[in-house]
Amino acid sequence: MAEGASHPTAGSAVYPSLAGKRVIISGGGSGIGAGIVTGFVSQGAHVAFVDVQDDESNALADRLAANGIKPIYRHCDITDTQSYIDCLHELTQTLGGCDVLINNAANDDRHKTAEVTPDYWDERMAVNLKHQFFAAKAVVPTMREAGGGSIINLGSISWHLGLEDLTLYQTAKAAIEGLTRSLARDFGRDNIRVNAIIPGNVKTPRQMKWYSPEGEAEIVSAQCLDGRIQPSDIAAMAMFLASDDARFCTAHNYWVDAGWR
Repeated sequence: MAEGASHPTAGSAVYPSLAGKRVIISGGGSGIGAGIVTGFVSQGAHVAFVDVQDDESNALADRLAANGIKPIYRHCDITDTQSYIDCLHELTQTLGGCDVLINNAANDDRHKTAEVTPDYWDERMAVNLKHQFFAAKAVVPTMREAGGGSIINLGSISWHLGLEDLTLYQTAKAAIEGLTRSLARDFGRDNIRVNAIIPGNVKTPRQMKWYSPEGEAEIVSAQCLDGRIQPSDIAAMAMFLASDDARFCTAHNYWVDAGWR
C-alpha cells in the first residue's frame, strides 16, 4: 500500500494493484459515492471526485486528508455535458491520467408518469444516463495510452423490480446495462474493462427520506439476507472490479442487493 494511505477496516480486502491508481468518481460527496471515495483512498489510490454538494464534499476530503491522502474535489454539474468533459480533462491532467472511472452520480427523485414533460425527460436522462457515456468517452484516450483501465457504471435494482413513481430513473438505469455491454465490446481490445454494479436498497441519508422504519422492515423481509446494505458494501465491489484481481471481468452486471426480490 502506498505510503501515507489510510488502512481499510480490519478484515477488509487490500488490493495492492490499486495503490497509486488514478481514480475519478462522479457524485462522490455523499451516500454511495462517498463510500466509494473512502474505499479507494483507503487502498492508497489517488482519487478525484466531482459533485455539486460543496459542504459535504469538502468535509469528506478534509476527513480523508487526516489519513494521509486527500482526494481532489471539483464542483461540477454533470448535466452540463461540455463543462463536465472539460472538468474530466482537467482532472486527468492533474492526476497524470485516469486508470479507473466510476460513473456513480444519479438522482432518483420520484415522479408521476402523467406529469412528465419533454424538458423533465431530458433532465432525468442527463443526470442518470448521458453523463456516463460522455465521461467514458472523455477518459478512454488516456486509458488507452496507459495500456488499459476499468470503467464502472452504477445501475440500479429498481427497474428489475418495477418500482412505482420511478419511470424515468428506471428507464435510464435499464439503459446503463446496455451501455455497459456496448462499451465493453468497443474498448475491450484496448484492455479497458467496463462493468456495472447493481445495488439493492442502500442505507444512505437520501434513501432514508423515502422509507419509514416499517418501510425498511419491508425491504429487509424481501431480501434473502438480514441487514441493510451500506455504501461500503458497494465500494467493496467497485474496488474488486477496479483491481487486477478482476482482470477478466468485463461486460457484466455485479449485484449487491442481499438477494432482494
